[in-house]
Amino acid sequence: MINLKNLNVVLTGATGVIGNSILDKLILGGATVLATGTNEEKLKKIQNKYKNLNVLRFDISEHQKIERFVEDCNKILSNKIHVLINNAGITFDNLSIRMKEEEWKKVIDINLTSTFLISKNVIKKMLKSKNGKIINVTSVVGHTGNQGQANYAASKAGIVAMSKSLALEYGKKNITVNCVSPGFIISEMTDKISEEHTDLLKSRISLNKFGNPEDVANIIAFLSSNLSDYITGETIHVNGGMYFS
Repeated sequence: MINLKNLNVVLTGATGVIGNSILDKLILGGATVLATGTNEEKLKKIQNKYKNLNVLRFDISEHQKIERFVEDCNKILSNKIHVLINNAGITFDNLSIRMKEEEWKKVIDINLTSTFLISKNVIKKMLKSKNGKIINVTSVVGHTGNQGQANYAASKAGIVAMSKSLALEYGKKNITVNCVSPGFIISEMTDKISEEHTDLLKSRISLNKFGNPEDVANIIAFLSSNLSDYITGETIHVNGGMYFS
């Protein structure tokens, strides 16, 4: 078990399938976690599951409120954020020629701009203690592209490039910035894929299967720990061999 004791962690997108699995690993490792999301019912559910869990409802699309949000997170976590995990994101799929500008902007604004603004404000806190870890969840389609997901792929590719830039800027302050890039992970989304299309997708994956949310959570727990202290600016792919960087 990876030791995460004495670590204060902010996790966005905590109520989704991958978010739940990340939360399980963090709590099991002994971390103190502040979980955020927009669904109050799901937030209450995870708070009931983990009695000592800190929960804060927040919509990361509200850019003008992000600085205040980070201040609130910092206060709740005794003025010390050790790890930030940017896991929240959305999709608005459409073929490019049919994609409305609103669909493009909303995905870029939430997936990329919000991730930047949260990271920026958390880094300001980390600079005071001269250490910290930021982990950004991206996607295999940010490297391969995908039909009907020009906006989503662009947002995730942007996160990778942004993360490298932040890693270069703040490495000397002992702040690491890395990405985890999942492929097809078993979730409500994959459950909706037809059996025929599922077989086709699996045939393109070296391990011939979809991953589990825990596969992603394991890597995030590792990157959150001191075992990853000498890793920064990297993207770790969790896709079963669907894509090799």
